[in-house]
Amino acid sequence: MEDLGTAVARGGEVCMLGGGNPAHIAEVEAHFRRSAEALLAADGQFEKAVGEYDPPQGNLDFIEAVACLLREQFGWDVGPEHIALTNGSQSAFFILFNVFAGPAVGGAERKILLPLTPEYIGYSDVGLAEDIFVSNRPQIDHLEGRLFKYKVHFDTLEVTEEVGAICVSRPTNPTGNVLTDCEMQKLDALARRHGVPLIIDNAYGTPFPNIIFTEAQPLFNENTIVCMSLSKLGLPAARTGIIIADPRIVRLVAETNAVMSLAPGRIGPAIATGMIRSGEVIRLSREVIRPFYKAKVDFAVEVIRSAFAGTDYHIHAPEGAIFLWLWFRGLPITCVELYERLKRRGVIVVPGSYFFPGLRDEWRHRDECIRVNYSGDAGAVERGLRIIAEEVKAAYSWGR
Repeated sequence: MEDLGTAVARGGEVCMLGGGNPAHIAEVEAHFRRSAEALLAADGQFEKAVGEYDPPQGNLDFIEAVACLLREQFGWDVGPEHIALTNGSQSAFFILFNVFAGPAVGGAERKILLPLTPEYIGYSDVGLAEDIFVSNRPQIDHLEGRLFKYKVHFDTLEVTEEVGAICVSRPTNPTGNVLTDCEMQKLDALARRHGVPLIIDNAYGTPFPNIIFTEAQPLFNENTIVCMSLSKLGLPAARTGIIIADPRIVRLVAETNAVMSLAPGRIGPAIATGMIRSGEVIRLSREVIRPFYKAKVDFAVEVIRSAFAGTDYHIHAPEGAIFLWLWFRGLPITCVELYERLKRRGVIVVPGSYFFPGLRDEWRHRDECIRVNYSGDAGAVERGLRIIAEEVKAAYSWGR
């Protein structure tokens, strides 16, 4: 994060292929602007939005709109009592992980099981206790066109007594992987059998922002905790996380909000409630946001296939999210060293080795991967990818 901030502050010819900022999509931002203008025009509404606290559970109008949307879109049996807001997804996972992991009664240490690694870098340091994760190496399926896909390796997946919850992101940050419906059903059954919740990080998923390029049915029941956000819809600075869960979990989240920050912020809900209530958020997600990112990822993959020809590169099947996960098999240098070389050339990526929290055994693979954000300016993305290719080819050629 420090490198990302420094690069932005310096400006100039920096190819920002790191970080998780969504793209600026003109049609979506026009809706946000109209909503903000309506807020300013309505007598007393702006003053209320910036000058009063919401309840610790979050803005009730927004929560009711989300509950109605989920009932209409998916038939989920949810009401306002099933939804709490947080100051962004990171706050949501801080609360949830520290509820279900760490010291327990009797001195036992509980863990969060990540059944598919690599997994989101933002989980890594949220635990108040040390070493709260345990993760499982995936099965790797090689596909045509130098694509590959991670799958949950159920034969080696073990839910021990120390596991307090299971967590997956879908689509997955960093890889763009979308766990299949079958994988999700198996994980749900596994969680139920062991009496632990299944936490689903749905920051990029359906119904919004719907940055998902394959068929996938959403999952919710009394044992799941679904986490959503307004960030990838285009409002990352509004810091609005959404937790859909059993009412007991919602009450716990609200109580923790009251202690940590009194209440979630109001600006995100003030801007987004109308478009959620009207269903316009669904149209924008399906007809604008998803096609926008699909065109972006197709372009980036085409550039990679051209620029990296002749090297042992592999691309995780781009099924969703705003990242490409590149694997350079047998890379003579580590991904961290590659990152440093790229930074010197004005290209910012994220080294893959940071996306394996809880993996306890050595695995060379995690030092051979990088995450690339493809959502930015097409010229900068292409320039950055071609510089990455030059550095990777040089590393293979020199052997170091």
